[in-house]
Amino acid sequence: MHRSKESAQEETVAQAEEVDRLPPLPAGETPLVEAEGLTVHFPVRGGLWRGVRGYVRAVDGVSFRIRRGTTVGLVGESGSGKTTTGHCLVKLLTPNRGSIRYKGTEIGSLSKRAFFPYRKRIQMIFQDPFNSLNPRMSLQKILSEPLEIHFPDMSARRKRERAAELLELVGLEADHLPRYPHEFSGGQRQRIGIARALAVEPEFIVCDEPVSALDVSVQAGIVNLLQDLQQELGLTYLFIAHDLAVVEHISDEVLVMKDGVIVERAGSEEIYRNPGHPYTMKLLEAVPRL
Repeated sequence: MHRSKESAQEETVAQAEEVDRLPPLPAGETPLVEAEGLTVHFPVRGGLWRGVRGYVRAVDGVSFRIRRGTTVGLVGESGSGKTTTGHCLVKLLTPNRGSIRYKGTEIGSLSKRAFFPYRKRIQMIFQDPFNSLNPRMSLQKILSEPLEIHFPDMSARRKRERAAELLELVGLEADHLPRYPHEFSGGQRQRIGIARALAVEPEFIVCDEPVSALDVSVQAGIVNLLQDLQQELGLTYLFIAHDLAVVEHISDEVLVMKDGVIVERAGSEEIYRNPGHPYTMKLLEAVPRL
């Protein structure tokens, strides 16, 4: 007999219990971002009255810490819950249970209005550079919009100057400001998305598979750009990906996620040299090699 999906997930949760317990922090240290017991269950409706028939455990009690100035890679197959986790950190989703702390302050349970002051400190780079940019807005408008929201007293002249600075920061030219997203390649659009995330001077950025929709030939350029920006601006990343080969080059710590739980966590070098979970081994085997 084949085990049900629910039974397999319960077994995965049981195996992950030890992995998901966070070690104690050194005295006086506060991580920039911390999630504890993060849980997101989506209701499954059916029947004549569209009643709740069950729940999808997208994220099931996940805990992790991200230290200032570091990159934590979150790796797993599609449907493992990694993007849902990222959406919770930027308040695109509200978890059913659990805690999200930013510099020690609880933000997971805040209303959208109460979360607004944190919005410019916590930003997101989206996976699809073709759909994440408004095709009817010029680059000037795309990069000025966050400034209008978070810095309402900024002059129009300063907004133009800031938009030009942002384009040059990500390797594009200020002369591109009047142009529209459809005039750029996929890699260039992702650079525009990165510039938009940087507009409000964030400290923490969730990178949701920022290179998975790009050609292999341009992926390395985006990863290198993110590393350069981290060093220059002191940024902290949660880097979400399904490809362990990409995560290896940018992450200080790697979290492996399966069926909504973290099944392994280790330093980036250690997890490649000595993977401890069968699922991690399968992900490594899937990495193309010459």
